[in-house]
Amino acid sequence: MLVLWDVDNTLVDAGDLGTRLYESAFREMFGCELSAVAPKAGRTDRAITLDTLALAGVSAPGTQVDAFLASLARQVAALDGRAGSPVVALPGAAQALAALDLAAPGSRGDRVRQSLLTGNIRPLAELKLHAAGLGAGLNFDVGAYGDVHEVRAELVDVARRAAGSAYGADFSGSATVLVGDTPLDVAAALAAGARAVGVATGSYSPDQLTAAGAHAVLPDLTDTARVLAAVSPQHRP
Repeated sequence: MLVLWDVDNTLVDAGDLGTRLYESAFREMFGCELSAVAPKAGRTDRAITLDTLALAGVSAPGTQVDAFLASLARQVAALDGRAGSPVVALPGAAQALAALDLAAPGSRGDRVRQSLLTGNIRPLAELKLHAAGLGAGLNFDVGAYGDVHEVRAELVDVARRAAGSAYGADFSGSATVLVGDTPLDVAAALAAGARAVGVATGSYSPDQLTAAGAHAVLPDLTDTARVLAAVSPQHRP
């Protein structure tokens, strides 16, 4: 089983870190201040960047996206592992990651493999998780990140292929589980035939995540046994 975690408002609260880095990248590229960042919840950095540049009046914004993402990565590197503001693990996140790393909830006793499916570019995702004291049990190399595509659902097969190559296993269908806090996380899972687990620790309620089609919805990650059961209905605490 492959469990793919969202980062922001699922595993961590990173405050305004992402916005500050967008502002720095914009300043580096265009020599002026960024007035607004496009909506971010559940979206990829590639999509957010495109809309942010358009809002800022940048000519032909689509041609500037790759350069902006490269600048964003440089801003992350310049922090040298220091987030510069509090990034905290959400309650239960560390325990959930640790429990899944040890669990074998699949009907065949498969080991659970964990990585990320996040709208963040990889350096930013790693910075946030490490700043929050998370990351153990996650194989960042088989994740899918926000520079790959504007549409989050397109990331699922990227992660599946990488994990399949790394582990020699088939992660099709419900053998892949997405865990996230927005309807876009749920939609990405459903579009790829994966299992969708919603966590109501962001700006969306349990009812909204259920209405989006999540197979299971958690109020948070504090009940580790409930997390295990949501990820795999075959698991018995």
